[in-house]
Amino acid sequence: MLISETVLCPYCGEENEIEVDPSGGRQQAYTEDCQVCCRPWNVRVKIDGDGDAWIRVSSQDDVDGDGV
Repeated sequence: MLISETVLCPYCGEENEIEVDPSGGRQQAYTEDCQVCCRPWNVRVKIDGDGDAWIRVSSQDDVDGDGV
């Protein structure tokens, strides 16, 4: 079962719906493009024991990953 979340693009500020596959592990990191401006983000995911996800997106320039 995929986990859906709405996030804001760190470049254009538009809302994007992303889906995370929990079978990818409790901690995930990958790159995904904005559905509006097509710029790439860093996506970091943490899934807790209850299946709730913490999702953070940041710009490719944000080396600390603290973005939006």
